[in-house]
Amino acid sequence: MGPLLQSGAPSLVDVKRPLEALDQWIRRRLRGLIWRQWKRPATRRRKLRGLGLDACRAWKSAGNGRGPWWNAGASHMNEALPRKWFYDLGLISILDTVRWLKRCS
Repeated sequence: MGPLLQSGAPSLVDVKRPLEALDQWIRRRLRGLIWRQWKRPATRRRKLRGLGLDACRAWKSAGNGRGPWWNAGASHMNEALPRKWFYDLGLISILDTVRWLKRCS
């Protein structure tokens, strides 16, 4: 307990990787929930096309038969729903928030 009290709060370097991993996990979980909302392959194909995927890739991705967690981590979902898409909807990054708080204090 002594070294922790002497050093004070953990530095940003100590928490950067876990916070990045948590941000990635949250976005993947949200992509999986979105995938589940698009219940049918035709809906998935239409939504993926609307988010900018080409027709062939959207068709293959929509009917691949894999589960929501696998699809949430797949490149087609990362391309269709990138980090910026979530940021534009108002999802804040935990790591960015910690960095902002460090700057302000």
